[in-house]
Amino acid sequence: MSFFNKLKTRLFKSSSKIDEGLEAIVEEGGSAEPPADPPAPPVPTPDVPPSPAPDPTMPPADVPPPADQPEETAPPAGRPGLLGRVFGGGRDAAPVVRRVLDDDMLESLEDLLITADMGVDTAARVTANMAEGRYGRRLSTDEIKALLAEEVARIMEPVARPMPLYQKRPQVVLVVGVNGSGKTTTIGKLASQFRAAGKSVVIAAGDTFRAAAVEQLQVWGDRAGVPVMTAPQGTDPASLAFDAMTRAEAEGADLLMIDTAGRLQNRADLMEELAKIVRVIRKKDPSAPHNTLLVLDATTGQNALSQVEIFQKLADVSGLVMTKLDGTARGGVLVALADRFGLPIHAIGVGEQIDDLAPFDPEEFARALTGAAQ
Repeated sequence: MSFFNKLKTRLFKSSSKIDEGLEAIVEEGGSAEPPADPPAPPVPTPDVPPSPAPDPTMPPADVPPPADQPEETAPPAGRPGLLGRVFGGGRDAAPVVRRVLDDDMLESLEDLLITADMGVDTAARVTANMAEGRYGRRLSTDEIKALLAEEVARIMEPVARPMPLYQKRPQVVLVVGVNGSGKTTTIGKLASQFRAAGKSVVIAAGDTFRAAAVEQLQVWGDRAGVPVMTAPQGTDPASLAFDAMTRAEAEGADLLMIDTAGRLQNRADLMEELAKIVRVIRKKDPSAPHNTLLVLDATTGQNALSQVEIFQKLADVSGLVMTKLDGTARGGVLVALADRFGLPIHAIGVGEQIDDLAPFDPEEFARALTGAAQ
């Protein structure tokens, strides 16, 4: 199964919520219209050789009168002809419900997008753009889906960028986020992808306070074929990060990925500890960390916005990874993040398997989120 098919299937909670909402909006104030008859297909003409010109010196031949031919009959009223039925036209086709794009409809659309966690400002901007040049037109549900997908893709296009790779060795990638956001699994999946691309990777298990976190990261390291550097439980995470940089440098590794403990953005002590890790890393290499990835859990909805604000201040976030899009009806929050912060979205996750993390494609995401046709 392609990643887009996974995305479309597993974003069902979000897409079905928007899909059902759009249908209800259109049906509420719309009316059915019979589908337009399709144009008649051209009738092929057989290749007939031209008749020879008559010889004026020869008398006309006797031509027998034509046999009686049955009269052609039209199909009964209310029933399409054969071609009409084959090509899906005729009066048997289901009528299409359309509704005028007016203020009431725009308000309903805006409310629907807000419930999908796009946020008030983003929802207002999207609906305003949808109305531009189309206000007063009668639109069907499918047409609205296509317009909505187009607007979502337009917002997401500038931020859809893979994580940059540099010549610097080791390139230090600091991975941050709150508890349960999916940092550990994201590190394992990214490490597997980098290794498949020919990069040498070292992972540092910086969550030194939870033995389970270290064990989980070791499992992912084994699956990815990547070494995992650990330290005794309770070790200062900043010290481990410093030692990991020394080891990665000595081994000539291309990438060093540093896991961190889950931080609650309202816990000042934990956030200060993260700031300390950054300070210590920069003592070893003033340009590090070269990437700071913030892993966000899609199920948190609008709370993801405040997480980005806090982590940006402490760790200078350079890019986002959104996980658990398969388990929520709040997929619209990714649109709000792109619209508000403009941070690169490097990848999205829709499952627990090692290949369930893929580069972010704005058009595929927009179609999957809105239920629009490919």
